[in-house]
Amino acid sequence: EELDYSFPAAGPFHVASPELHPLYHYSTYVGGILLLTKQHYRMCNGMSNRFWGWGREDDEFYRRFRAAGLQLFRPSGITSGYKTFQHLHDPAWRKRDQKRIASQKQEQFKVDRTGGLTNLKYRVESRTSLSVAGSPCTVLNILLECDSTETPWCASG
Repeated sequence: EELDYSFPAAGPFHVASPELHPLYHYSTYVGGILLLTKQHYRMCNGMSNRFWGWGREDDEFYRRFRAAGLQLFRPSGITSGYKTFQHLHDPAWRKRDQKRIASQKQEQFKVDRTGGLTNLKYRVESRTSLSVAGSPCTVLNILLECDSTETPWCASG
């Protein structure tokens, strides 16, 4: 209840900061809930296209974020600590969370200088309009194109 999900005027805001997350306590963590503008996302060239499946993409995104010269803001004065976010990865319910691809793991430590928004290939499968708390929202179902020469693990995902 203490968290504010509105976009702060100061800039990119990491709601799920490491000080509040039950599993990820390292300072370069930017996963979970990160609020940023389209302009900031473009400055980073989006996220890398080299990640398929679950995890590690946000670690690489942090490096893009810093390379773009962006400053990260996080909540302060939150008293709920690690109980702020519940992080469920039930193997029976979310099988994708359990899959680990060894060759992809090393990519989190590199900055992908070529992949991102500028060469992303995808197709919009469907659009669904709905309302969330009275605000209009469009949900897009996207099919990503797999380039098996660039990311051989995507074909197995």
